[in-house]
Amino acid sequence: MAKSKTITTDDILLVLCNSIKSVLTKASDRPINYSSMVQKINKTCLKPDIGCFVLFDGGFSGLVIINFSAESAVEIYTNYMTHMGIPANELAKSHTADEVSDVMGELMNQIVGDFTSVVGHELHTSITQNQPKMLTINKQVMLSIDTNLDRPQARRVTFMTEKNNIFYLELAMDKTEFIKLPNFEEREAFDADSILEQEKNNTSKKEKLSPIESMIDQDLLDELGI
Repeated sequence: MAKSKTITTDDILLVLCNSIKSVLTKASDRPINYSSMVQKINKTCLKPDIGCFVLFDGGFSGLVIINFSAESAVEIYTNYMTHMGIPANELAKSHTADEVSDVMGELMNQIVGDFTSVVGHELHTSITQNQPKMLTINKQVMLSIDTNLDRPQARRVTFMTEKNNIFYLELAMDKTEFIKLPNFEEREAFDADSILEQEKNNTSKKEKLSPIESMIDQDLLDELGI
């Protein structure tokens, strides 16, 4: 008899870690890595210098917090903006600037969007999230989910930027398991980027047709009455 596969809370945490790494690496065009060691914690907190949190609900409930140091936030913000073509001399220098909080909030929104998309595809369940909240703080603030969790679990993962600046992910959610049945068939992932790229390539090929090829195509259309 074929064995079923169990997907645990820590597997869901790994999906979230990969979403953070993928989105921030692509956005900043700089490598972002995370530690292979996961820390079990008893409570989740917003910590200095910039804390960002988002609640999600649906197939399972949880709280995601990312605590950025001033150095890591400014580095990611600067790399992201310069990658977008903004001159370095026009960028904010302090983590307390509104522009930094706005960019980090947008990146957090992209991270959670990528996470919910992967969860929906791989676990065949749906979760929704609220708008991420960014806070520039100088004191620790404890946060908890406003719901009754039967078996709450909390995890912390350390992330490193290219310049070895540190930031932390904290995840709190109910202990849960998804059991993949032996006859479970994977659905093909929908990749909008690849579809757009393929369409762009097709358009480019059409534009590169020689005048003779273009005339042949037009003659064929005329014969068909199109």
